[in-house]
Amino acid sequence: MKDSARYAKIVEWSEEDQCYVGSSPGLVFGGCHGPDEKAVFNELCEIVEEAVSLYRRDGKPLPPPTSGRDLAK
Repeated sequence: MKDSARYAKIVEWSEEDQCYVGSSPGLVFGGCHGPDEKAVFNELCEIVEEAVSLYRRDGKPLPPPTSGRDLAK
């Protein structure tokens, strides 16, 4: 399993912004947005891959995984 698969990826509609917003809690602060849900998810996956690569490059430990956890506690 790729390290990026250990992080939840959320794409949701924003009424305020009138577009889809993608985020990965615990790993990526900020995210991506756009009018197409699938395109936002694909971009988010790339962002998560890049974030994991940057952690590795900088020798930093990855944050705790969020996939498979209840993030709404």
